[in-house]
This record gives sequence, structure tokens and C-alpha cells, in this order.
Amino acid sequence: MRVDKFLKVSRIIKRRTVAGDACDAGRIVANGKAVKPSYQVKPGDVLEIAFGDRILKVEVLTVAEHASKDEAASLYREL
Repeated sequence: MRVDKFLKVSRIIKRRTVAGDACDAGRIVANGKAVKPSYQVKPGDVLEIAFGDRILKVEVLTVAEHASKDEAASLYREL
């Protein structure tokens, strides 16, 4: 699954276009490298998302096309 879609489905970022813009700006890092919105996320990847001066670091546990509000938090683990 694309990283911009994963960020939306997991509800880390509310909109896919905002997630894509964050990737284009270099604020999304996967396994130590800045990624484009088309980067394919897989379980075990470590994502670092920069929100202003705060950095959220998460590990991808599972990838799902759709997730309810309750299931969204189970897709990743904060580090």
C-alpha cells in the first residue's frame, strides 16, 4: 500500500492529499530515507512523521485497505 494511503487509513494524517504533500516536502521518512507518496509500505517499516517541531515515530504492524476508527490504531505501534 502507498504510504500516503496508509497514513490516511491509519488516521495518523486525516487526508490523503495532506499526506502526499508531507511526503513531497520531505517530512515523511521510512527506514531512514525520505520517501515519495508512492512508496510501498510493508509490515516492519519504521516511519518518522514530522509535525512542525514534533516527530512521531511509528512501526507498521499490518497493512489494511480499510480500517474502522477502532481498528486504525492497531495498524501501527508508536516508538
